[in-house]
Amino acid sequence: MLVQPVTARPRQAVWGLGFRPFFLGGTLFALMALLLWAGVLAGVLAPSPPGGMLAWHRHEMLYGFATAIVAGFLLTAVQNWSGIPGLSGRALQGLFLLWLLGRASWFLPLPGSVLVLIQGSFLPLVALALARPIVQRRLRNNYPIIGLVCLIAACQWLTLVGWLRQDELWQRRGVFAGLWLVAAMMTMLGGRVIPFFTQRGLGHTAPTPSQPWLDRACLLLSVAVPLVFASGAADIRHTGLGLLFAALFALHASRLVLWHDRNLWRVPLLWSLHLAYAWLAAACLGMALWHAGLDFNVSLVTHALTIGAMTGLIMAMMARVSLGHTGRALSVPKSVVWALVMLQLAALSRVVLTVFTPLGVSLSALCWSLALLLFLWHYLPILLRPRVDAMPG
Repeated sequence: MLVQPVTARPRQAVWGLGFRPFFLGGTLFALMALLLWAGVLAGVLAPSPPGGMLAWHRHEMLYGFATAIVAGFLLTAVQNWSGIPGLSGRALQGLFLLWLLGRASWFLPLPGSVLVLIQGSFLPLVALALARPIVQRRLRNNYPIIGLVCLIAACQWLTLVGWLRQDELWQRRGVFAGLWLVAAMMTMLGGRVIPFFTQRGLGHTAPTPSQPWLDRACLLLSVAVPLVFASGAADIRHTGLGLLFAALFALHASRLVLWHDRNLWRVPLLWSLHLAYAWLAAACLGMALWHAGLDFNVSLVTHALTIGAMTGLIMAMMARVSLGHTGRALSVPKSVVWALVMLQLAALSRVVLTVFTPLGVSLSALCWSLALLLFLWHYLPILLRPRVDAMPG
């Protein structure tokens, strides 16, 4: 069984709850993977994982980096939702080891079927660990989260089967469907935490602004998008898809307006969340314009989603969750503020600057790497040590 008994107490703080090893491991891996990819683009490095470096880069930044952070966040949050102790101790070690083995498996002399089994087992086990407390407590509002994790796992399997079959089309569909499913999860979780954190962070006592119809419409359209990608319908430009993305952009933008408070720009842990969500809206607008016939490289949209929205929300959430769940004050030093700023510069460089000069790619990789390094510099000791209120006086 994945869930530890209530009486189990890990000896080391890092195995106390899911956010600790997965935030650390995911961030360290992202930094190494980014530097490796930059080295390949510069012609300095020439590793040869199965399927080539582009397939590796696409798979690992999504199914290696992003899903590690998603797992860490959800395995921690489910304890708050259900009141049942989250995954810890040896069970957590085993799950983390499986994720780590998945990252290494690309460069080990393994049969393809074994690599696929290792890679494809992680997310179903995460879904199982989430399902037990959610179903036990009958938390119906959280059932869609289990469903989303399972759908992301299905998209990873589509990618891996495409790799086994040496089918580039299947690989692309699996990666892009999975990416937009992560965007759907950002839509769901962002709708819960961004307005709540904003109200709390600014000391407001009024109820969190909410429009249930807006939340439902956002989630419905957000789940429709990855289905379009998985089916292959998004491979060609289509006016109907342009309208779908335009509608999704309008819904995301409406949410941002509803949540906005001019005082949030004074709080780094808040403006970083709002800017990440704004990048999600921008990615939808970019897809709408591409399907409407505007001529530009669609990879610009992909990186608006992956760097600006996905990594932006990941870093902002890790920064806050790591403080809150270790008993620390919800404020960050200048080094972390600079990390959040550098990530915004990375997104702008990759999405805007590359339109004018190829140096935008290199500058983006540099800023992104510095952001991850600054984050690790501050949060490594925090994630390795016990809660401050659990330390001996």
